[in-house]
Amino acid sequence: MSKKKDDLDTQTQVLEIGSRIKKPPSDAMVNIVFARELGQQAHLFEAMGLVDIAYTLTGIKTGLIPHKEGAELLSQLIKLQKRPTNFVLEPSRGDLYTNREAWLSEQTTSVGWLGPGRARREVTTTAFLIVLRNLILKLTGSTIELGKMITQLTNLYKKSIMPDYTYLQAAQPTTFGHYLLSFAYPLVRDLERMEQLFHRVNKSPMGCGSTNGSILTNDREYMALLLGFSGIATHARDAMWQFDVMIELSAVLSSSITNLSRLSEDLQIYCTQEFDLVELDDTHARASKIMPQKKNPFALTYIRSIANELIGSLASISATARTPTGQPDNRLSIYSQLPDAIRLVNDCMQLMTEVLEHLHFNHKRGKQLVLSGWSLSTDLAESLAQEYGLDFRAAHKLVGYLAEKYNDEGILSLDAQKVHKASIEVFGVPINITDDFLKQVLNPDNSIQSKKARGSASIKSINNMINECNQIFSDTHKKNMKQQEYFVEIEISLIEQVK
Repeated sequence: MSKKKDDLDTQTQVLEIGSRIKKPPSDAMVNIVFARELGQQAHLFEAMGLVDIAYTLTGIKTGLIPHKEGAELLSQLIKLQKRPTNFVLEPSRGDLYTNREAWLSEQTTSVGWLGPGRARREVTTTAFLIVLRNLILKLTGSTIELGKMITQLTNLYKKSIMPDYTYLQAAQPTTFGHYLLSFAYPLVRDLERMEQLFHRVNKSPMGCGSTNGSILTNDREYMALLLGFSGIATHARDAMWQFDVMIELSAVLSSSITNLSRLSEDLQIYCTQEFDLVELDDTHARASKIMPQKKNPFALTYIRSIANELIGSLASISATARTPTGQPDNRLSIYSQLPDAIRLVNDCMQLMTEVLEHLHFNHKRGKQLVLSGWSLSTDLAESLAQEYGLDFRAAHKLVGYLAEKYNDEGILSLDAQKVHKASIEVFGVPINITDDFLKQVLNPDNSIQSKKARGSASIKSINNMINECNQIFSDTHKKNMKQQEYFVEIEISLIEQVK
């Protein structure tokens, strides 16, 4: 019998041709539909192998699969798990599940016991969840590493003065360390969301049949245990078609990358000649081919572009769920789209960690921007209200008047005489402040350290926040590593049970 005839016979078998469907798929179906579907599922190969092994082991244990045939099937599944050279993905053989079935059918007649009482969708969905949970753990690890880098740099730059900005205008004096630490807390919240998401992803749909179970019942709890799931997705129909978790995952990714994009936006602005607060290392920049003076912060631009992509992906994934339930088209693209999205965010976390580790902060420029502008205005208004009996709105009005009148000269140009004169012009009465008072108030170090509220830029406050964040990162790291090690042990144990 020719190889071509063998291939046709295998295709006929795995695509169930000859019963309800009489004719094989057209060339267009194979080359357009099956080829794309197969490409989107190819990365599920190893996970799908684990699912097949767990299902077969459980079937033998429960008596659903005859022991002899089950043992033969398991031996071939182990060989397939190693990706033998004669296994080649062929769109003519359908999706990943039927491609695997085709190879097994060429090795053993026991292939008929590959999946009694289950749909291919159950296998693919379970493999998909295994891939997702592993990727979520990796992303958790990269998020922790970025958080630790931020707290490390916060400690390094907690005395490095610069203006904070709102509306891209100098607002109040802060430190570069305090600014950076504002991006650690979204990471803490990201980790909380990832932990909750992982809990929902780590529920097994196995044994749910098609929509409401099968009379060829397998032990759902035991299969979940073999694959390291924390439990089962209870309702059989929901287990097979749940989509809210996928939208939630996409939303978490969108939130995480948007936080990185905001940091990238800021750093790109701070890198400009006009701000000159930050310089990226050469290894994270790219030269212009026409403008020799340019040092383009390309790493930051890349992170922003991924944020744009994943915001669109959230809309796309949400839109695919808007079908009647029980439709496969809301799953076809996400088998590759969501894992790829997790990998993109993970890569950006690692890239931003590296960018921060090697960037340079311009201490001289940071202090110059504070001393030459009006970012100490709030401190002056608050001190006038506190020391000279003005209500804050009146003090605000007086300092605003001074800022407009002496704008080009900067706040350090003020002396007691100028404030005295401005008070008469605004209120009709003088304020008899002293130059010593102004010198004390218009000191950026005093400004920063005088703020005692929790979360402020004072050294004590920053140290407390660093310790708080580091404790969270450390605790989460331990749990994350323990969970990853558990899954490695689960896979080893599964293979050992086959042996």
